[in-house]
Amino acid sequence: MAEVATCLATTDYLAAAESVGAEFTVVGPEAPLAAGIVDQFRSKGRRIFGPIAAAARLEASKTFAKDFMVRAGIPTARYATVESIDQARGKLRDFNLPVVLKADGLAAGKGVIIANSLAEAEQGIAALLTPGTTLVIEEFLAGEEVSFIVLSDGVHILPLDPTQDHKAVFDGDAGPNTGGMGAYCDGKILSDFQKALIMAQIIEPAIARMRAEGQPFTGFLYAGLMMTSQGPKVLEFNARLGDPETQVLMHRLESDFVEPLFAATEGQLEESELKWRPDPSVCVVLAAAGYPGSVQSGDKITGLDRVENATVFHAGTKLANGDLLTSGGRVLGVTASGPTLSSAIHNTYEQVEEIHFEGMHYRQDIGQKGLKRW
Repeated sequence: MAEVATCLATTDYLAAAESVGAEFTVVGPEAPLAAGIVDQFRSKGRRIFGPIAAAARLEASKTFAKDFMVRAGIPTARYATVESIDQARGKLRDFNLPVVLKADGLAAGKGVIIANSLAEAEQGIAALLTPGTTLVIEEFLAGEEVSFIVLSDGVHILPLDPTQDHKAVFDGDAGPNTGGMGAYCDGKILSDFQKALIMAQIIEPAIARMRAEGQPFTGFLYAGLMMTSQGPKVLEFNARLGDPETQVLMHRLESDFVEPLFAATEGQLEESELKWRPDPSVCVVLAAAGYPGSVQSGDKITGLDRVENATVFHAGTKLANGDLLTSGGRVLGVTASGPTLSSAIHNTYEQVEEIHFEGMHYRQDIGQKGLKRW
């Protein structure tokens, strides 16, 4: 980012925007949204794109989101909210195994445990349910996950192309959940009928209900879905663009992205459209040793100068004495395209092999689920 923009190291975002005379601010991460950055900017008359804090609770609070889905009639997994370990143990009896445990609050995509046994569930409850917090226990939904992201100005809705994230750290969806180990985007993930169904049963009711409850949702609404045998059901809502879904979306986007964001702040999103390149795109995340647990940092990254026909998005890197070093769990996102999904996968992994840092690990099956649709 430092190669194409001026980076300001601050958490006083309003002062930063004022210092550079920013005409328009777009919020990326979830924590500032939950903390009310949009409310703050609006109170000062500054144009900003994103949901207000009350609307951002769709991501910031799992219990709020689940209760909201019930009020809005949005299909989701059966659930129970608990506040103590004893209460959680009692509610476990109401669910078959495997069972899903979700910490209430922001957890960077890692506050979810799928327990395959009662022993695992007990351990998960103890890990996620700390004093003064709540925990959501959910039925496990079988099917294929899809990420469905839209833009909204609080009334009008502009959908982005569907993507598919890969949450688990290891191949075959094994191991603990992460913030995302890779994603792909192509025009075949969902049929036109499925997209229309998701809009009618999930997205439109969510936007309408938020507006009816006096907290209209303006920004990116991300629906993490499970395509079950009973139809699409919501696993989670995010109040922002997902990562690494954003990388593959931006790699395919042909039209300007600022115009619809700006229009959304004016309540004029119905006049906007997005155009997509036909070529599928694939993003593979290169993670540091130890991720998604305690990670090893400070390792030198080499090979970026050999990468061709791909975009390398930096996530956890830093410059020190002229060297590029690891500085986080998910270090890089290597993204490439191709005329078919198979070629896009090949092109991406070909570039991944040029890059090296100590302890680097990545999934080798990103996009494989989509090949059955080609």
